[in-house]
Amino acid sequence: MADTDQERTEQPTGKRLEKAREEGRVPRSPDLSAAAVLLIAGTGLRMFGPGIGASLAGLMRSGLDLSTAQMSDPQLALATAGNEVLHALIACVPLFGLTVAAALAAPLALGGWNFSFEALAPNFSRLDPIAGFGRLFSLRGAVELGKAFAKFLLVAGTAFLVLRNEAPRMLDLGKEPLTAALADAVGLVADALLIMSGTLGLIAAVDVPWQLWQHHKELRMTREEIREEHKESEGSPENKMRMRRAQRDLTRRRMMHEVPKADVVVTNPTHFAVALRYDENRMRAPRVVAKGADLIAARIRAIATEHSVPVFEAPPLARALFHNVEIGGEIPAALYVAVAQVLTYIYRLKTARAAGQLPPEPPVIDPSIENTRH
Repeated sequence: MADTDQERTEQPTGKRLEKAREEGRVPRSPDLSAAAVLLIAGTGLRMFGPGIGASLAGLMRSGLDLSTAQMSDPQLALATAGNEVLHALIACVPLFGLTVAAALAAPLALGGWNFSFEALAPNFSRLDPIAGFGRLFSLRGAVELGKAFAKFLLVAGTAFLVLRNEAPRMLDLGKEPLTAALADAVGLVADALLIMSGTLGLIAAVDVPWQLWQHHKELRMTREEIREEHKESEGSPENKMRMRRAQRDLTRRRMMHEVPKADVVVTNPTHFAVALRYDENRMRAPRVVAKGADLIAARIRAIATEHSVPVFEAPPLARALFHNVEIGGEIPAALYVAVAQVLTYIYRLKTARAAGQLPPEPPVIDPSIENTRH
């Protein structure tokens, strides 16, 4: 199946979105960032403008009021100029700080911060002039050109209206004292920035949904791609089969290590073998530590014999335990009596052997327990 745009009808998966993010492909709206920076800059000028203006006016006075020694000595003049520039920068730090914070915070609203080394890698395909002309004269290129022209007209029209309305105030600045003129100039700039930020905000209100839609459209996937990704995530049937086999082997090895710790192995006698263990201080009821059928059952019996673990033949109980209790699970209440009979017999058998006495009679297990369902 060819991967054409018409066939990319499926929404991108989480893995596809994460991969695109690692490649540096996240939605971005320059208009949103510009609007945020201008808004914060205008607000900052409104808040700190008078103080900044007064500081700059004082620096201007001190800069024009130089002594003869400062003017005649080049080194002293440079040091004085550097000191004045430093004080000017310090006076503007609040405004610079707010602007930088706005520039850093704006991407959080759309796509978040993202740094990708893959995006820094050279992509020589972008240097292909034929592909470049193709992008330039494509539908997306035409849309971007139309957007840029519309934004230019809107921003230029707003700037023209601002200049026309504020022209009298700007002309009156030359008639005012220095301190008042600086304060009014800062106010004019702040008003202009706020108005321009509103204009860019309107543009961003259209551009942000467009960028989000365009980003998801570019990342759309074909059904074949989704199937391939699912196969990679879940693994091929062969790999899953090998993993299941490895898990079974690991479980079997762990199970066989538990057989020597068992109190008794209940057998069928040949088809099933179930190893039971009971620690009254740590367990509420006996637990199945190992179980198996046929060859695995034979292996359990062999390990039990090798480590002197008693083997008790009780076909109904062995089948009931095998079918109703998982490895590591407690026996069900319906099997308490039968298991208690076996464990009691085993404990009495060990005691009799230790004392050199005759072994006790083995218990008779109720055959009906084979029909127990847990």
